[in-house]
Amino acid sequence: MGPLHGLKIVEFAGIGPAPFAGMMLSDLGAEVVQIDRAATPNAAPAKLFAPDKDIANRGRRALRLDLKTPDGAAAALRLIERADALIEGFRPGVMERLGLGPEVCLARNPRLIYGRMTGWGQTGPLAPTSGHDIDYLALSGVLHAIGRADSGPPPPLNTVADHGGGGMLLVVGLLAALLESRNSGQGQVVDAAMIDGSALLLVSILTLKAMGCWTDRRESNLLDGGAHFYDTYECADGKWLAVGAIEPHFYRILLEGCGVTDPAPEKQWHPESWPALKERLRAAFRTRSRDEWCALFEGSDACVAPVLDLDEAPAHPHNRARQTFVESAGLMQPAPAPRFSRTPAAIQGPPNQRADPSGDWLADWGFSETEIARFVSAGAS
Repeated sequence: MGPLHGLKIVEFAGIGPAPFAGMMLSDLGAEVVQIDRAATPNAAPAKLFAPDKDIANRGRRALRLDLKTPDGAAAALRLIERADALIEGFRPGVMERLGLGPEVCLARNPRLIYGRMTGWGQTGPLAPTSGHDIDYLALSGVLHAIGRADSGPPPPLNTVADHGGGGMLLVVGLLAALLESRNSGQGQVVDAAMIDGSALLLVSILTLKAMGCWTDRRESNLLDGGAHFYDTYECADGKWLAVGAIEPHFYRILLEGCGVTDPAPEKQWHPESWPALKERLRAAFRTRSRDEWCALFEGSDACVAPVLDLDEAPAHPHNRARQTFVESAGLMQPAPAPRFSRTPAAIQGPPNQRADPSGDWLADWGFSETEIARFVSAGAS
C-alpha cells in the first residue's frame, strides 16, 4: 500500500534506466505490468543477467507478447487503454514501427502519460545512434571532471547517467505529468534523456565554475580530490577512508583526530595549501588500520567514513539499523527509497515474476473472459 497504490503502469522490458524506473514505481506501490517481447530464434539474450537475479525487474508481472504480430500489439494496446502511464526505452521510432507510438496510444487513452527513456533524447543529431552511460557522461561534461590529474577519466560505474540522470529523471517526469493530468484531464509524452539528466546533475559544479571556484583540470578542485579535506586515503591495512570535512568546524575535528596541524586554517579553501597538507594527511592515515580510524572518529563530526566493499556495506551497523539493504527472494537488494510515514514502500515481488494470463488480474485491466481465453491460447506467459 505504497503512495502510488492504485496506479497502473505498462512497462516495455529493456535494460538499464527504464526497468530501474519501473522498479521504483513498483516499490512505491504502483501495479506494473512488464511486457517482454517474444524471443526470436538465434536472437541474442534480451537481458544481460540471469532473469531471476535481475533486481531491477523486481516487483511486477512479466508478460511475454510478440509485438510484431497484430494480436500481440493489440493485446498491448488493451493494457495501455487501462494504464495511467507507460514506460519504453527503445530507440526513437521503434515503438512507432510497432504501432504503439504516442499518437496511437494517446488516441486510445487520452489521459495516458507516455514515458520515453533514451540516451540522447527523441530529437537531435545523435538521437538515432546507440550509446551507453559512459557516452552520455562524456558528452555532458561530467566524465571530464572525474578522476586523477595524472590519468584519464575512469568509468564511474553506470549509476550517474543510467540511474540518476536516467531512471530517476523519468520517474520525476512521470509523476509530475500524472499530477498535471489530474487538473487537465490530458496525457502527454515525457522525453527523458540520459544526456539531459547528466547535465542536470552538474548543477553544483557549474555553480562553482560560474563563481570562479572550479577549473577544468582534474584533481585541482574542491570536490574532485584536489582538496586535502575532501578525498580518499589509504590506511595501514590497505583499506580506504573517505574524508569530507568541508566546513571549518568539521575540518578542525579531522585535523585534531589525525594529529595534524594546519599552520593557516583560515586558508583551508585556498588551493595553494592543499598539496602539502594532503601529504601530511596521507602519512597520518597510513599509521593505523581503517577500523582503528573509524573507532577513533566514531560519533564525531569529522565526516570520515570507511570505504566499504559490496559485501561489507549491507553489514554496516547504520545500514542494518535502517535496513538500507534487505534480503528478498534470496538476493541482497537495496531497500525501496525514500521512506514514507503512512504509506510505506515495499518490494512487491521477486524479479522475473511471470504473469499467469489465466489469473484474475487481466480482468482488472478490462479484459473479458473471452479475451483472456484467447490470451492464454496464444501463450502469453
